[in-house]
Amino acid sequence: MSDRHRVLSASEQATIRELLDADRQRTTARVAILGRDREEIVTSSALTASDDEHDPEGTSTAFERAHVQALLDQALSHLAELDLAFERLRDGSYGSCARCGQRIAFERLMILPATKTCVSCASGRR
Repeated sequence: MSDRHRVLSASEQATIRELLDADRQRTTARVAILGRDREEIVTSSALTASDDEHDPEGTSTAFERAHVQALLDQALSHLAELDLAFERLRDGSYGSCARCGQRIAFERLMILPATKTCVSCASGRR
């Protein structure tokens, strides 16, 4: 089998599955924490003046809410990437670059298990 179409070995697949599982658990916990943080900000801002323009704390409350929401959106996006990585692992396409089709170095997959591009494509060299 050519390097381009090389399938991960059983031990490599097991390692990747463990990394994806651990990352998914961390990210799921982060989503829960950020969701609670967002709800606390919304609840506390509902109990205070809603006139951000004249409320000296209003701007920081709006900023905090936007910041937590952005972090939550990133975490949810990462969860979706992890789910896609699990799907690629199941269907046998995991480890192949989504852009060029070349094999992604196992070392890169160990560091970024949800990645779908090789170093060359990720850096724009291809």
